[in-house]
Formats: sequence, C-alpha cells, structure tokens
Amino acid sequence: MKSDKNTRLGVVLMNLGTPVEPTPKAVRQFLEEFLGDRRVVEIPRLIWWPILYGIILPFRSPKVARLYKEIWLPEGSPLKVITEKQVDALQSRFSSGDVQVTYAMTYGAPKLEQRISELESSGVDKIVVLPLYPQYSATTTAAIYDQFAKLIVRQRNISNVTIHKEYYSRRDYIIALANSVRRHWEAGEQSEKLLFSFHGIPKRCVDKGDPYELQSRKTAQLVAEELGLVESQWAISFQSRLGKAEWLKPYTDLLLESWGREGVESVDVLCPAFASDCLETVEEIDKENREIFLSSGGKRFEYIPCLNDSVDHIDLLEKIVTEYRI
Repeated sequence: MKSDKNTRLGVVLMNLGTPVEPTPKAVRQFLEEFLGDRRVVEIPRLIWWPILYGIILPFRSPKVARLYKEIWLPEGSPLKVITEKQVDALQSRFSSGDVQVTYAMTYGAPKLEQRISELESSGVDKIVVLPLYPQYSATTTAAIYDQFAKLIVRQRNISNVTIHKEYYSRRDYIIALANSVRRHWEAGEQSEKLLFSFHGIPKRCVDKGDPYELQSRKTAQLVAEELGLVESQWAISFQSRLGKAEWLKPYTDLLLESWGREGVESVDVLCPAFASDCLETVEEIDKENREIFLSSGGKRFEYIPCLNDSVDHIDLLEKIVTEYRI
C-alpha cells in the first residue's frame, strides 16, 4: 500500500469473507473459521465441535466447493471481485488524497488487523471501518467489533478506529435499493410480488435481543413505501438457514414454493442484507430458489442484483465516509 502524506482518513470496507479457491480444502478452511466463531454459532462447544468437525466440515465442504466452482469468476469469487470494485470506485471519489480506501474480511483474508496496520503505516490520523452489513446483527457486525477488541488488547498505543454500526434506514440507502428495483422494472416488467429475502439468523438470537429482524423489516417497509407498493404486492422472508433450530420466518424457499402452488405467476426477489452478490444470492436465490418457484407452478422468476458497485451504492458509501471527514 502506497504512502501518501496527504492521507488523513483511512476507510476499511468490511465483508464476511470467501474461500481463496473453489476447492474442498479451501472451503473447509473458510467454514472452520466462520462456523467456529461463537458469534455465528452460540451452541456450547462440547455439543457443537462434534457436529462441526464430524459432520459439517467433512460432508458440507465438498458440496459447497462445487457450488462455488459454478459461480467462480476468472478473478476470484464474486464477493472478492465485487468488493475490490467497490474499493476502487469509492477511492475514485476522493481524488484529493486525504482519504485512503481498502477492504478486509471477517473470515479469510485480508484481515482487519493487517489493514489497520497498513493504514497507520501510511500516515492516516483515524480509521473508519465500514461493515457492508446494512442491518446490524451480533452474528455479523459484532464479530468485527470482537476482532478490533482483540487487537487493542495487544496494543499500547490504541488505534484511532471507529466502526460504523448500521445504515438500514438511511434515506440514501433506501433510495439506492428502490432505484435498483425501478431500473429492473424499466428494463423488463413488474412482477406480481416483490420479495425481500434477508439472510436468516436463529430465532433465539432475536429472543436474546438481536435487533436484526426489526431492522430488516424496517428496511423492507421503507423500500416498499418508496416504491408505492400496497401490502399485497410485497413480502419479507429469510434465507440460508442451517441446522434444525428455528430461524427467522417465513423461510424464503418455503414461501416461494407456496406462492407457486397458490397461483402466483411472477416474482421479483431483492436481497437487501447483501451489499455484494455472493454464493447466497447468485447460487441460492437465483438458481436454487428460482427452481423451487418455477417447479411449484410459478411462471417467471426475476432476481434483482445487489447494489454491488453501482453508482447509487458508491454514492451512499461516499456520504457515510464524508461524515467522518472532520
């Protein structure tokens, strides 16, 4: 990373992470770190370790590796490629040299500690960590706080770091999502239903105080209002559940299946919890859940891509960063 004497603010865009390659070994390494985090899975370790090491890692890793291989790009995984494009696009907004943008991953590489060290060495005065999770959850954003907490315990001169907690109801975020839907409709046609599919979390997390469900529902409501939709035209659901415990409902796959059987002919699906397209959107939604809806009687399934490196998204990120340039 190049040093610039004019750089005063460092920005770290932060996402979940990705395997380094679509192989069982690389996927196993990634899943071991990810699913081994107590923030992600709160089951007592004596119960969870046998499940993780005896069942999930040996049997799920090859399956997930095959799924990654289907969506892998020449430059790497979609999540990594898109995150790098977001960094480049955001950096181009700060040509004066007083803002330096990079990225880190909660699981895998590059690590937050590495990026903070690089930014401090380049001469920044303060750092903003911007998690690309619009809705806060202890299962995602809090894991970033944990990593920084572990870092400062080892530091004598504490880094001047601020973590931006959430942006689920920001007007510019809502507008960006609504505009992505409008553009999709303008390029084709509006479906009978607009489904907001959020990544799920165990219901017990919400019961313990996690605000994720409320924030997700608020995001969906605000976007629906911005689009002028009536209640019958949209719905919210939760995807990507793991294990037998109850997760947030309704489940995306079961809702789409029921819609197909009930005669709903067309659906548009938006995934507002994801800032970048990844395995959970490209494969799980646009492939797996598409097939579920169509095989259940649906006629047309349209996936609306994440904000990715769209102008509206970079505008939003630029505004957030600018608020820290004091």
